[in-house]
Amino acid sequence: MKPLVSVIVPIYNAAPYLEETLDSILASTYRPIEVVMVDDGSRDASLVIAQSYCQLHTECQVIAQENRGVSAARNTAINAAKGVYILPVDADDKISETFIEKAINVIEKDKDIRMVGCRCWMFGAVDKEWRLPKFSHSLLARKNMIPATTLYRKADWERCGGYCEEEIYREDWDFWLSMMELGGTFYQLNEVLFYYRISMGSRRVLAKGHKKIIVDAINRRHPEYIRKHLGGPLHYHRSWSRFINFFHSEKQVGNYSDWEKGEIIYNKRNTLRSYNGFITKQFATPSVWRGILYGWFCSSKAKRSYEYAHRLDTLTPQPIAYREVRYCGVLRESWYVCQESECKYTFNDLIHNKTFPNRELILQAIGRFTAELYLRGVFHQDYSGGNILFNEDGSKIEIIDLNRIKFYRKMPLKKGLQLFERLNIDKEALSILGATFAQPLGLDKDFVIDYIIQHRWKKHVKQGITNLYE
Repeated sequence: MKPLVSVIVPIYNAAPYLEETLDSILASTYRPIEVVMVDDGSRDASLVIAQSYCQLHTECQVIAQENRGVSAARNTAINAAKGVYILPVDADDKISETFIEKAINVIEKDKDIRMVGCRCWMFGAVDKEWRLPKFSHSLLARKNMIPATTLYRKADWERCGGYCEEEIYREDWDFWLSMMELGGTFYQLNEVLFYYRISMGSRRVLAKGHKKIIVDAINRRHPEYIRKHLGGPLHYHRSWSRFINFFHSEKQVGNYSDWEKGEIIYNKRNTLRSYNGFITKQFATPSVWRGILYGWFCSSKAKRSYEYAHRLDTLTPQPIAYREVRYCGVLRESWYVCQESECKYTFNDLIHNKTFPNRELILQAIGRFTAELYLRGVFHQDYSGGNILFNEDGSKIEIIDLNRIKFYRKMPLKKGLQLFERLNIDKEALSILGATFAQPLGLDKDFVIDYIIQHRWKKHVKQGITNLYE
């Protein structure tokens, strides 16, 4: 038994052309078919014409909805469709009577073929063949060469989530990219079987003024596919994207897209942004020599932050992604993003406020936390007031600013005690930190406290700071 093919027709103010379109579909040599029309809030006689065809042809049905756009109309039609295969046909276009039959013969024989299209003829304002380039993944990543009227499986439409209903102006291209991400390929029949109407008010003409929206949407929705086939993002001059990316490469690890969004919460050498429960750190642009170093010889700060966060696990906010941008191999920009911490306070709050609620208990918790860092061989080279976070009762403590961490298989004790060097706090607080650091390690607390204070004293004397110990 032949599979049912559902021809879906989104309609919006198409009364002058709709009958011609429907007649071309109903003339198909292939059966069984059904024609599912969706009138998307037309203000002309389109709905009346569609209803009249339903009365004359049992294969036809029409659904009326408020205006929501062509993608929503297609999705509505496909949801209602019963066919194994889907063929979209816009309400002003036409198909050859043999198109469906020939497309089915191809797609039924090879499961690796994801979609079947054909050569196309443009008519209306112009009259000539629409010469589409030969399909390749690399070319599809730069521009669309697959017409909207292309046969595919309904099951694949379900797998890729349907047509995007955002206003991205190239919903067909976006959908074909989603289909290609499932694997497989596109097959083009080598004859003209589809007729594409061109008018002065067509969406193809109007969309030319929306390049940036299209490019941004494709990069946002298909980052892995685009990077795989273009070596970086799609650019405004799309045909030049591979060439541009040869000199301007971009790497992203992890799933994140809102790098430049959010409220700025810190903006000195580096920039911190808060957005939708995430913290993005944009590192300062390195000097040329450091850019060469990070680009060719060692990991960037963003990459180190991401990798170290995974090693630290619960000792730091959950890592989400990192991103690097290079020009000719030289690192110019980098970002690291993590989940926003539940800890709303920093060690600086304890430094500046001796009456901070539960201050002693929190200091004790930080001392034990520092002992855990030592046992795990984690030496934070900037273990300072702004990089230690805690919640209001000290039950959760985390470290941030991870790119300068060193990991030891077995850390020397004196190295572990150096973690306290940058904690510019009073002598009493250092004593509490030292005692609680010593306890879980079975160390002499007096030795630890004395070492910490004396070491800090010598360091601060050199810096001309002595009032901390008065």
